[in-house]
Amino acid sequence: QVKLVESGGGSVQSGGSLRLACAVSGFYYGDDYCLGWFRQAPGKEREAVATIDEDGLTSYADSVKGRFTISQDTDANTFYLQMDDLRPEDTAMYVCAADRYISAASGIVLTTFDYMGQGTQVTVSS
Repeated sequence: QVKLVESGGGSVQSGGSLRLACAVSGFYYGDDYCLGWFRQAPGKEREAVATIDEDGLTSYADSVKGRFTISQDTDANTFYLQMDDLRPEDTAMYVCAADRYISAASGIVLTTFDYMGQGTQVTVSS
């Protein structure tokens, strides 16, 4: 059974930083996979904000480029989202996800992956 568990969410003031972590278990990586972070704010559609694939290639939503960084620790079966210079519009539920046979560039335009976590709330106040 595939399980993804997020941690690291919380409340921060505008300009602050948070680091989200996603612990992955039961997922068969193989040689073609993609890991990603999605977010959904109330009244808005879910969007992918960052993806990383088996080659370490990354893609980001335009709204977070230069501020967010996705990375992975394959030995620990964990991947991360470092969020800097946070803004009130970054407030959302952040969900980590995993899938196969998708590149980072393809994954960034999707709204869902095959396997998704329950989410962690990020709130940014002005």
